[in-house]
Amino acid sequence: VQLQASGGGLVQAGGSLRLSCVASGIFFSLNDLAWYRQAPGKQREWVASVTITGHTDYADSVKDRATVSRDNAKNTIYLQMNNLKPEDTAVYYCNGIYEKFSWGQGTQVTVSS
Repeated sequence: VQLQASGGGLVQAGGSLRLSCVASGIFFSLNDLAWYRQAPGKQREWVASVTITGHTDYADSVKDRATVSRDNAKNTIYLQMNNLKPEDTAVYYCNGIYEKFSWGQGTQVTVSS
């Protein structure tokens, strides 16, 4: 299993980013998927998820600012983040729901105030 996130960067508060994560080695279309993040000095936390039927769910901290989606043809999950806040600064990862797979490469998001 390989999970490789990309699209992070340095943005000012109020800005937007679109993160992508390509998964290989899994039956992508048969898995519920999720985004997680880990801020410096903190535990990794769940951010958003999208099921195989397209149902989405969000952590309260990002609700109304984030949109998770998936493209089964590309084995890719996306996270659109708007109105970014300094507290969104973290390394972002994708995985299956319930952290089903081994962790892959994350992508750093840094939001400056």
